[in-house]
Amino acid sequence: MRDTSFQQKPGDDGVRLQKFIADAGICSRRAAEALIAQGEVWVNGARATIGLKVSPGSDKVTVGGKIVRTLPQPRITLAVNKPRGLVCSNEDPHNPDTVFALLPREYSRFRFFCAGRLDKDSEGLIILTTDGDLAHRLMHPSSEVVKRYFVSVKQPFPASRLPRLVKGLTFEGERLKVERAALVNPRPDGTGHDLDVHMHHGKKREIRLLFSALGFVVQRLRRYQIGAVRLKGIPLRGARHLASKEIEQLFRSPRTPNAELQATAPTESSTNED
Repeated sequence: MRDTSFQQKPGDDGVRLQKFIADAGICSRRAAEALIAQGEVWVNGARATIGLKVSPGSDKVTVGGKIVRTLPQPRITLAVNKPRGLVCSNEDPHNPDTVFALLPREYSRFRFFCAGRLDKDSEGLIILTTDGDLAHRLMHPSSEVVKRYFVSVKQPFPASRLPRLVKGLTFEGERLKVERAALVNPRPDGTGHDLDVHMHHGKKREIRLLFSALGFVVQRLRRYQIGAVRLKGIPLRGARHLASKEIEQLFRSPRTPNAELQATAPTESSTNED
């Protein structure tokens, strides 16, 4: 059988194929490597292999049969204040019901990734970026980037139950837990409670499922911080650019000691940065 894979010529230089694909906004480098291994990537009509380099502007690269634009995207990273009702989905960035509808109009031609998703009923801080590697790094559990939430529950929440949130539990085969939790804003009428919750992993709807498993109904869930980046100053549906220094600080945010959490937990008004 004839070998149909693309052969690198000796002495060829250029950009590594997985970087070229990531720079074009298709996916992260790691995901690009998987696509190459699966035979989904072709260069100049031949199946690509791991390790080869391409010359932007001269080599024709296709992923899943679609031509990859040779012009790399600019690296843009935004902190966005998501309202309720929008989904964090890459399936259709032009759907008005996704967070990508919040992007400034001049960015509509670029492919953005949502790093640190929130479910449709939740609100607050999300990170949108054209940098696939950054998105992967932020979402990977090994990065341990702390995310902080304001959680409002329908019933009074006894302080004695806080350790259970941190210890966690297994619910429908999933291990659910938070890193830290503190009570804030007890309601005068005794109808409910607000909590400040910190976590760095974050499975889909994990906070809601954890509280539900303990018998509490979450009325409002709002993320106000990711790493060192805070929601403060960003209006609802608004966005602001993150500088390179801020992006690096995302991965160097200090953790709050357990003894200090109660004292430093924000009130509802201090997290309400709309």
